[in-house]
Amino acid sequence: MSELSEYLLAIALCSPVFFFIIAVGFRLLDNSASLFLDNEILVDSSYVSGDLIREHIESTEDMKLRKALKTSLVFRKLHNFFMILAVISVPPVIIACFLITFIA
Repeated sequence: MSELSEYLLAIALCSPVFFFIIAVGFRLLDNSASLFLDNEILVDSSYVSGDLIREHIESTEDMKLRKALKTSLVFRKLHNFFMILAVISVPPVIIACFLITFIA
């Protein structure tokens, strides 16, 4: 097996993990529950729904809270995007590993 295919195999094997690590980072940056508790808004769990965040963005007059909630919503969307990328990248990696092992 050539060096190029070995490098591509290593990158392919690491890509789902890489996407997952990025997704976890964005999830950690999403601190919407903390924002609600800091502003004396009670929440049931540490995972606040996107609908509740949008509702409070529209209803609040505090510009600082509104900006923080918008940022939190962006982080949540980025988290979801990278989780989808991580899940989607698993089957091509498995197929590529089988093809490389049987071809080589």
